[in-house]
Amino acid sequence: MENMTVKANRIYYPVGNLADFPLHLGKAVNIEGQAEIAIFRLSERTVYALENRTGHKKGGPLAEGLVSGEYVYCPLRDCKISLRTGEVQLPDTGNVRTFPVCLEGDTILVGIEP
Repeated sequence: MENMTVKANRIYYPVGNLADFPLHLGKAVNIEGQAEIAIFRLSERTVYALENRTGHKKGGPLAEGLVSGEYVYCPLRDCKISLRTGEVQLPDTGNVRTFPVCLEGDTILVGIEP
């Protein structure tokens, strides 16, 4: 992909501008066929990226989940997942893969290990 950046053994791919991601809503992006990622913008410059599926068997699309504070609720099972760490909150268990995010100006970049 054009304009990718390499930092700390990760390749950072641009996924869009801040204005492309509405506050408190998820949006799915596909990074060069490597990963489908749910992007969540919580404030003007606070952005999180998680794998766009939960860890349970049905694998609900997280980008369609309800955001509350720093958590997203799985649209299929209603489990609560930390946007910061990917940890599924009790009484459920598990983890969702998270990806590092950095901003270059208003461009959001998501890091993926090669």
